[in-house]
Amino acid sequence: MPTRVLIAEDEPNIVESLSFILSRSGCDVASAPDGESALNSIRGDRPDVVILDVMLPKMNGFEVLKTVRSDAELKTIPIIILTAKGQSQDRRMAEEIGADAFVTKPFSNQHIIDTVKGLTGG
Repeated sequence: MPTRVLIAEDEPNIVESLSFILSRSGCDVASAPDGESALNSIRGDRPDVVILDVMLPKMNGFEVLKTVRSDAELKTIPIIILTAKGQSQDRRMAEEIGADAFVTKPFSNQHIIDTVKGLTGG
C-alpha cells in the first residue's frame, strides 16, 4: 500500500514540486491550500504523514499542528513542518507543539523523500 501524504501548502509551485517528487517515489499524494481544509483532510482521510507549511491562509500551520496534537485520534499522525523562514524560533515552536520533523525551503528532493520514509517506516 502506498504511503498517503497530505501536503498543506498554499504555493502551487511547491505543491506541484512536492507532489511530483513524492508520487515518483511511490506515495499517494493529496493537497490542501489552507489550514482549515488541511485539518478537514487530516480528520477525514487520516493520511500517513502530513507536510505542513507554517504560513497558511485561514489557519496557520502551528494552529493546525496544535489542533492535531490535542486530538486523541489524530495525534500520532507524523507531521513535517515546512517553512521558508528557517528561523530558530519557528523550529523551537514546532518542536514544542510536537512536530516530528522540520524542513526549510528550499529543500532537497532526497531530504523530503528520506524524511517521509523515515517517519512512515517506508
